[in-house]
Amino acid sequence: MTLRAVVRGAGHYLPERVVPNSEFESIVDTSDEWIRTRSGIERRHFAAEGQTTSDMATRAARAALDDARLRPDDIDAIILATSTADLTFPSAATMVQANLGMTRGFAFDVQAVCAGFIFALANANALILSGQAERVLVIGAETFSRLMDWTDRTTCVLFGDGAGALVLEGARGDGTSDDRGILSTDLNSDGRYRDALYVDGGVSTNSTGVLKMQGKEVFRHAVEKLADTAHRALDKAGLGPSDVDWMVPHQANLRIISATAQKMGLPMEKVILTVQDHGNTSAASIPLALSVGRERGQIHRGQLLATEAIGGGLAWGSVILRW
Repeated sequence: MTLRAVVRGAGHYLPERVVPNSEFESIVDTSDEWIRTRSGIERRHFAAEGQTTSDMATRAARAALDDARLRPDDIDAIILATSTADLTFPSAATMVQANLGMTRGFAFDVQAVCAGFIFALANANALILSGQAERVLVIGAETFSRLMDWTDRTTCVLFGDGAGALVLEGARGDGTSDDRGILSTDLNSDGRYRDALYVDGGVSTNSTGVLKMQGKEVFRHAVEKLADTAHRALDKAGLGPSDVDWMVPHQANLRIISATAQKMGLPMEKVILTVQDHGNTSAASIPLALSVGRERGQIHRGQLLATEAIGGGLAWGSVILRW
């Protein structure tokens, strides 16, 4: 028998304010057609004034716990993937822990930008397999609207806010690729490419900063690296692209998603898409897509999912799991 980290519950939260592409036409030189053509994005959600990353993460966490029919004190650990924590410290994860009324266990943040949820899943998997935790609440949450340069039409139209969460629980499997749960992970980073996507400020530079991106450079790296990491993770699990029921990618850009699917030999009919409704929500995008895909009736128990993401760092990776 083999221990696996199995999905017990899923949930998500999106802020009430919906921002259509047309709203940007009065801010920068752009149009709905220009944004749709280059990104596939039609609308996104922005957090309300005073609404924080931990607020949204807490709502997604509660939804996932309700779905799993568990209480906060049934959870051993919280891992929150975010690049937009409320404060420099303490971690947003400990704020979620307090908001939930969870009085046991431990909580911490993971920062790998858009790849953050993949890194958080890999960490949660390791905690469960090592025996450090039995149940882990894994959250991705972002308020990227607070990092935008509202004069840069190439970036400000791309991002949105939101949160998604999974509850993972240790369960015994047969040690084959037919087991439910996380079957393999693949994590990577290369700091030589930090200038491709970054925020030009931080605590040690005494500035807040705004997001900067070299779009063509990110696109080039994304398609190659996302397909490669997914192939490596599938190989580790003894599987191939033909075994995949759903690709659930980081929802950054429809052109990147389409090119990656093509490179993997997967039809778009096998890709969960939410980018048109949410924009790029960074570390929140994969858990949002998982929760929404299940809510739509697309994702079912026993199906094989390939998830992959790339973000600033550059950092990228993938997780293969059976729902």
